[in-house]
Formats: sequence, structure tokens, C-alpha cells
Amino acid sequence: MKPLFLCEWESGIQTIGKLNLISMKQSLHSLSWKCVSVLAITLCAYLPSFSQEEEKNTTELGFTVGPMVALTDLGGHVGKGTTFIKDYNFNTTKLAIGAFFTAYPTPWLGFRLSANFGQVEAFDADIKEKGGDEDSRFNRNLDFRSVILEGTAMAEFYPTVFLEDDPEDVTGRLRPYGVLGLGLFHFNPQGSLSDGNGDTYWVDLRPLHTEGEGFSQYPGRKEYSLTQINIPMGAGIKYFLSENVNISFEIIYRKLFTDYLDDVSTTYINPKDFALNLNPTLAAQAVAISNKSAQGYNTPGYEAGDKRGTSTNNDAYFTAGFKVAFRLGGGSADRWRNSTHCPLLRF
Repeated sequence: MKPLFLCEWESGIQTIGKLNLISMKQSLHSLSWKCVSVLAITLCAYLPSFSQEEEKNTTELGFTVGPMVALTDLGGHVGKGTTFIKDYNFNTTKLAIGAFFTAYPTPWLGFRLSANFGQVEAFDADIKEKGGDEDSRFNRNLDFRSVILEGTAMAEFYPTVFLEDDPEDVTGRLRPYGVLGLGLFHFNPQGSLSDGNGDTYWVDLRPLHTEGEGFSQYPGRKEYSLTQINIPMGAGIKYFLSENVNISFEIIYRKLFTDYLDDVSTTYINPKDFALNLNPTLAAQAVAISNKSAQGYNTPGYEAGDKRGTSTNNDAYFTAGFKVAFRLGGGSADRWRNSTHCPLLRF
């Protein structure tokens, strides 16, 4: 037995041969609608099951926890200060937590929104003196800490999906991935001071203008914003415990556009300039906290104009996150499952 659309096609051909030009156009129009109707009925029979298969569990909701580490001018290891892991002091590792929502239009691509909370810190006192370039940073004797509040929008890429026979069969599957996106973060660097009893307390550094940012005496040094954008980038690996639950481990590096995450960037300024620009209380704090190089060391302290930081390298921070995600059902699949009408005929 011939399919319905072939019977209609043959009938149309016979009709075309008997009609004039106007009748032929009318027949073709009628035939086209008949073919579309047959195609629509066929798709209605298969579309519900197809939608359940392709659109099932295309979103994830989860949380992440892991270390957060700052990479700034402060702290570091032996030798000349450098970037990333080489200048990482393990004892400055702090815990970060976060939550995320990810949508997957296809198995190889995801779009993630996340919110993260953590803390970073660094101390020159952590440096191990070996008689090299690290001595200048150790003698500087500065420190900082800051809470980090961050929101990101990132894309996830799963290249190995193209090598899989059945990307929908995820249980027990291991998938490496890369991430790249745009973030917005808020920070507030603080430095430590000691009171008359020898107890340590922390003060906000930005209001002290420790390097003369915003002072008329230093027109090239602008005040930095405490809320800025960053570029998160990294890689991870995901393992599906089941169709609806997976775990991941990822390392995400944040490229920053500021060198003041730790409030250290350029050179020491004349301490007299603090009194010219700040009230007496803030000026006294600024003098004490901007230059602590002479406190408790047998080396001469730094003076105005001496190098305090390296402005040619912006600061950064990174996280190593352990993630747990729950894939969400529902959505389009449930709508088709509970529907008896054909969406293609809704006009």
C-alpha cells in the first residue's frame, strides 16, 4: 500500500495534465496543503517522544565548595615574584562557597550563572628568606585580606561529546570541559595594625589612599573601584553518578583589570601628604599601615619613591571547586507528555 502523500502526489500530477494554467496553480496550492497536513500528522505522532528524549534534563542546579587563593604583589616564594602557582602560599588558602544554574541547549554546550562568596589574603611575613630577591618583599612586611562577592556568566564546552556514540546516555560517563565567561566581583581590602596592647585589628585600606590614589599630589593615581569586572576561565571534569546527579572538579582563574586587590601597586608616597588630604584619625592610620617596613627588622625601612608594588602585573585570584549538580526534569518534555494537540497545527 502506497503512503498517503505519494497517492496525493500522483493524483496531483494527473490533475495538472488536464487543467489549464489557472487550474494548475489552484491544484498545486491544494496539493501543497495536503502534503503539509500529512507531514504535520506524522510529526505529531513522533514529536512527543522525540521531545522527551532530546529536551529531558537540560538544566542543572547545584552548589560548589573549595579553596580560593589570591595572586597579588604580597607574599610569594623564593626569588623574584612571579605569577600563578609559583607565588602561592598554601597557608593563605581560604574556603569559598557558591551556587549555580546551568542550561544545556545541546550536550556539548552549557550556559552557567553562578554566585560565589569567599575570602582571600596574603602576607609578606610568609616569605621564606633565602638571601635573594624575595628579601625585599619580606622586609616590606605588608599584608591584606578581603571578602570576595562574585557573580559570573560562563559558557561550558564539552569537546569529547563529539566522540560519544550516544551523548544522551550519561550515567557513568566522564566528561572534561572548559569554561570561559564574564564576571562581576566586589572586594574591600583591609590591612592589619597593632594596638597598644599588641593585639591585631584590621582597617579598610581604600579610605586611607595608601599610595596617594586620588590625591592632587599624585594626579596619575586614580582611586580604584571596589566593584569591577573579571574574566573567569578554566577547565574541569564532570562525572555522572546517574542521569540526574553529577559531580565535578574545576579550576577557574580570574583575570582582573586592577592591581589593587591587595591595595599595593606602585611606590611609597611622602607620609606628610596623608595629613594634607585626610582627617587626623585616617592620616595617622595611613602613615602606620602604608609603610611597615621598619617594624621589628634590622634593615632600614623604605622611603618615599621606593618601590612598593609592581604595577605592570595586575592581581588575580582562582578557585578550585568541587561541584554537585542535580539535573532538573520537566519543561517542554512534560508539556508534550501531557498534551494531546499537535503544536504544528496551532495557527
